[in-house]
Amino acid sequence: MTKMVGKQSILFANAPYILSGSSITGKKEGEGPLGSFFDQIEEDPMCGGTTWEDAESRFMKKAAELAIEKAGLKSEDIRFLVGGDLLGQLIATSFGIVDLNIPIFGIYGACSTMGESMALGAMIIDGGYADKVVALTSSHFAGAEKQFRFPLAYGNQRPLSASWTVTGSGAVVIGSKKPDAKTNQNDSKNNGLIRIKGITVGKIVDYGLKDSMNMGACMAPAAYSTISQNLKDFNILPNYYDKIITGDLGYVGKDILIDLLKQDGFDIRSNHMDCGIEIFDKNTQDTHAGGSGCACSAITLTGYIFQKLRRHEWTRVLFVPTGALLSQVSYNEGNSVPGIAHGVVIEVS
Repeated sequence: MTKMVGKQSILFANAPYILSGSSITGKKEGEGPLGSFFDQIEEDPMCGGTTWEDAESRFMKKAAELAIEKAGLKSEDIRFLVGGDLLGQLIATSFGIVDLNIPIFGIYGACSTMGESMALGAMIIDGGYADKVVALTSSHFAGAEKQFRFPLAYGNQRPLSASWTVTGSGAVVIGSKKPDAKTNQNDSKNNGLIRIKGITVGKIVDYGLKDSMNMGACMAPAAYSTISQNLKDFNILPNYYDKIITGDLGYVGKDILIDLLKQDGFDIRSNHMDCGIEIFDKNTQDTHAGGSGCACSAITLTGYIFQKLRRHEWTRVLFVPTGALLSQVSYNEGNSVPGIAHGVVIEVS
């Protein structure tokens, strides 16, 4: 039986299970509207480290260890790890998970990394190449500002279109077999088995935008491309999903996405949710256009979205993390900011 659907999608023959998810966040994220859903809130932005980069590695290690523990497993039970981050050469991941001693696929999808890591992890599981895989990512506000914008000490003024990079890390354990009810969170209090039913792999989309302080506008066309293709590939309408969830388009990108999808005859106004909008209160937390960063969608997924699914408040969602594919080099050379978005179909049984 072919698993290929349409032009860019895959429907898994043996839908992998989500065995567990973990969310480690910073203080500001813990003070936001979703704070009560996260596993751990670190009051120290350095997480006991000596640099911002070191702090992000520590966040990622904590998330990986907690997800494995919540699944009732040990690091040696994990066949592969698929993950990445925003820092140059994935240094947060490299230094963060080295002590776990797990074979790793290091990936870069900017802020879409959680979607890419889960998609690849699910493909590995469904293909029979592993029985347990960890997918994870991270980001850090200070580290991202230092690398992509201005060091915090510079004190630059942020435009209203700018987003606030989320500090934290999210990890998911994906498995081939139904989780153990005695050890796994999915079968305990909330009685919901979460599975990855399919994926839609995104394309790089570039509308020629060059404003690195307006990531929502840069990423919205990629989100539009992936969501539209998912609906066409599976021959469904938007209301097939309880929620269509984008990663970090924020208030600016959300409106652009909705307008672009209308051109294809798809109206997602009633069931669209953006993690960047949900994670902060822009009026009280001064986050302008919303949250961003790899961890924005990752911790919203593992903290908030999974709980909604386990409680059967939602039964099917399309999770679409969004990423802006720029670097210091490309920006300083005057290049545009291409976008990417990957769709993951998640259902609860």
